[in-house]
Amino acid sequence: MITNTFAALNLSDRLLDALAKMGIQTPTPIQAKSIPVSLEGHDVIGIAQTGTGKTLAFGLPMLERLTEGEAGLILAPTRELAQQIEESLMKLGTRSVLVVGGANMSTQVRLLRNRPQVIVATPGRLMDHMQQRTVDLSNVSIVVLDEADRMLDMGFEPAIRKILSQLPYERQTLMFSATMPPEIETLAHEFLYEPEKVEVQAPGTAPQLIEQELVFLNHEEKAPMLADLLHEHPGTILVFARTRHGARKLAQTIRTHGHTAAEIHSDRTLQQRREALSGFKTGMYRVLVATDIAARGIDVKEISVVVNYDLPDNPEDYMHRIGRTGRAGASGKAITLAIPQQNGSVKAIERLLGQPLAPSERSTSIPKSYSRAEGDAPPSRGGKRKRSGPPRRRREMAGNRS
Repeated sequence: MITNTFAALNLSDRLLDALAKMGIQTPTPIQAKSIPVSLEGHDVIGIAQTGTGKTLAFGLPMLERLTEGEAGLILAPTRELAQQIEESLMKLGTRSVLVVGGANMSTQVRLLRNRPQVIVATPGRLMDHMQQRTVDLSNVSIVVLDEADRMLDMGFEPAIRKILSQLPYERQTLMFSATMPPEIETLAHEFLYEPEKVEVQAPGTAPQLIEQELVFLNHEEKAPMLADLLHEHPGTILVFARTRHGARKLAQTIRTHGHTAAEIHSDRTLQQRREALSGFKTGMYRVLVATDIAARGIDVKEISVVVNYDLPDNPEDYMHRIGRTGRAGASGKAITLAIPQQNGSVKAIERLLGQPLAPSERSTSIPKSYSRAEGDAPPSRGGKRKRSGPPRRRREMAGNRS
């Protein structure tokens, strides 16, 4: 039976008070299942989709178990995710340091010399410090690999292996991932000791509270469609583009038509990315345009719609993109724009989901191989849809071809 209170998880009064100040009262399923196991000192493999509360699932037991002179290490795939993890830990009263690329190295060295309780790092920058001998990991007693599958996708496996091999042998290792590919199983077998597996949702399944819509259309119709969606949905909107050039051009076009929009991609500095994410959180920007660098690094409450303007290169990234909405029990909507030639990529996503995505009635160019019988959406009339929104906006947005 899953508990519905943090007090029942045997957390200290200090952490319970901090959670109360944060307005967090009820543990999510991954928290309720993994925290008791972690508090017992077991190594843990946690399988859960993004947006299910994994930061507290590993952060709370780590802070509960660390003793004087011990340190925790958390590895995350992106700067944005690392930053948000550290922000959450700071709210719990933790002395932490953020070690990520794009930030001043000497400042990080100074902070590391103060012997922080927790180091939150991306693998690449932590390796830089290890090579320059500006970080001491000899007192790390608990290490967390967050979004482990994403870190491997990004090519961090050699760095992760090097880092783990340099840590004390007697330690607790917690690995959290949205999926469990063979590479993760191999890594867990090598570096975790008799781990307890905690899974709250089968790998490859989308959160049930997310309404998914698939729109097949011609390439030149994508920009007008996005204009319609921005007009139709009044809340905060996260738009995913495939390339940094596409994201930059798309954000610029959106801004020229009266919407406040920020962008996050690899061409932006760390400070620019922080400002964009902070502005999106506070409502300064209604729209955030991002590449997959942000698919797992955006923890913003009440994102009303996620728009996949471009399909992701990997089907798994679809899961992480749409997981930015419908978080922590809230409902959400994800809209994917696909051209007929991308039918194969859509099918790959459907196989990962374990269910078909029916083309919506907005679709104007459905692939012949895609049968309406696979879904229950009504057929579009005459192969065309009735557009909403001002015609002028549609014509202007059509100028964007990113």
